[in-house]
Amino acid sequence: MSRIKEFYKKYLSWINVYWLVFIVFLIVTFTVGDSSLYKRYTYDKKIRELEKEIEHYQKEIEVNSQKLKSLHTDKEGLERFAREEYFMKKSNEDIFIIKEE
Repeated sequence: MSRIKEFYKKYLSWINVYWLVFIVFLIVTFTVGDSSLYKRYTYDKKIRELEKEIEHYQKEIEVNSQKLKSLHTDKEGLERFAREEYFMKKSNEDIFIIKEE
C-alpha cells in the first residue's frame, strides 16, 4: 500500500482523487468488457456488413423469382433456358459446345 501512496505523491499529487477515480472508471468502462467502444465498433461494422449482405440476397431473390415466373408463363423462355443451361435440343438439331479457356 505504501508503494501506491508513494507513486501517487510522486506523480499524481497534482490531480484530485475524485478526478483520478473518474478517469480510471472511464478507461475501464470504455476498454474492458462486452460494452467497450472497440467491441461496439466491431459489432456495428459486422451489423452493417450483414445488412448489405441481406440487401444483396433480397435483390437476388427478386431477380430469380422474376426469372422463375417468366419460366412458368413463357414457353419460349423455358425452351431457351433449357437449351442454354442444360444443352437440350430438338430431335433434328445438332449442338456444338464451344468451351472458352
